[in-house]
Amino acid sequence: MAEEPIAFLRAVQTPAARTEQTAPQVAFDRQELGRILTVYGRMVAAGEWRDYAIDFRDEVAVFSIFRRASEMPLFRVEKRPKLRDRQGMYAVIAATGHILKRGHDLVQVLRVFDKKLLKAASI
Repeated sequence: MAEEPIAFLRAVQTPAARTEQTAPQVAFDRQELGRILTVYGRMVAAGEWRDYAIDFRDEVAVFSIFRRASEMPLFRVEKRPKLRDRQGMYAVIAATGHILKRGHDLVQVLRVFDKKLLKAASI
């Protein structure tokens, strides 16, 4: 019995299918990510945080902060451009789901961690 090779064929994509796959995602730009990582680095140096994850979706970009990799995130920094004209597109959310700070300026929103950093440094 002779074995014939298996032919792998690529699926033909229609132009409509290509536009569905390339839906715009929300992402942090370089400056935003730099500011978030600066705060993250200071908290890692203080021994409070150990891991992070970044998730880009259609409506929201999320920077999740963990104490250990196997836990739920302690905090989430979210960017929701649809809320730009309302409460502000940046928010810091605790593990319980409470919004700790929300606003239009990322620097102001990230100041919620200053108290935690001072508390960690004094211990």
